[in-house]
Amino acid sequence: MIERIASRARAFPAKVLTAAVLALAGTTPALAAWEPTKPVEFVIPAGTGGGADQMARLIQGIVIKHKLMKEPLIVVNKSGGAGAEGFLAVKEAKGDPHKIVISLSNLFTTPMATGVPFNWKDMTPVAMMALDQFVLWTNAEQPYKTAGEYVAAVKAAGPNKFKMAGTGSKQEDQIITVALEKATGTKFIYVPFKGGGEVAVQLVGGHVHSTVNNPIEAVAQWRAGKLRALCVFDDERMPYKEKVTDTQSWNDVPTCKEAGVPTRYTMLRGIFMPSGVSKDQLAFYVDLLTKVAATPEWKEYMEKGAFNPTFMSGDDFNKWLATAEVTHRTLMTEAGFIAANAK
Repeated sequence: MIERIASRARAFPAKVLTAAVLALAGTTPALAAWEPTKPVEFVIPAGTGGGADQMARLIQGIVIKHKLMKEPLIVVNKSGGAGAEGFLAVKEAKGDPHKIVISLSNLFTTPMATGVPFNWKDMTPVAMMALDQFVLWTNAEQPYKTAGEYVAAVKAAGPNKFKMAGTGSKQEDQIITVALEKATGTKFIYVPFKGGGEVAVQLVGGHVHSTVNNPIEAVAQWRAGKLRALCVFDDERMPYKEKVTDTQSWNDVPTCKEAGVPTRYTMLRGIFMPSGVSKDQLAFYVDLLTKVAATPEWKEYMEKGAFNPTFMSGDDFNKWLATAEVTHRTLMTEAGFIAANAK
């Protein structure tokens, strides 16, 4: 059974601006802290339309609206190799403070599944922005009203009759699918796509039977009455009680455990820099993201996307990452997804 890897943490303190007292003409100007001197590339190691893409572009919009940076923040999708393209681009930019990347849990799963020479320790952790939930979704035109009813139908049909769509192979969505199979005695045909947005479209079109998309990736289709949220893969229901559809809030979606499907998993949404950057350069981005997380736009996004708005940085974030890496290695091993050449 998948163990929850989320934890609460203290917010990282804002940067401290240093000042030097100069006995020149009676002035005391503050020394300038580091800030970008050219456009910053914001790498998204996933396709367009998915949760990581939406979050990165929201951060970009907030930075622009509130004028939090003098230089532009330019988002670039590098989804090749289940995100390996994006992570390797940051690894290879050692010492470059003008490149950041938004991470999913493919931070752990991609190198384990492919053997690509990369580890989260090859980058500089900046901040955890949130933890993302996963929901079991079906098409609203299907007859299944609960997760229990859907699992019973999958069992009755026999192995490899129902299609489960997800983002990528041997990544979070397929890990959850395998865990779901083991917990319920079912067997799906897993169909991978490049991004969560495409996954939701495929389910609306009836090309697959279910998905384990993040809330933000399917909320528009849910609100429109095209999809049905059967259960959330977590220990507790999501706390948000404002109605999203005509009849349901996120809080109305039962946990999968409540629905008789004992599987749980939450996913990292974090920001990293290349290795070899200075403390002042790291402090700039920690401060920037602290300001982003305090804006009304970010708080609204957290609620609409049903995120767990955990913010974490510094030693706390590094400890969380080390624990999460061990957890993912266990899950990947149980699913048989570890590559022969993975370290």
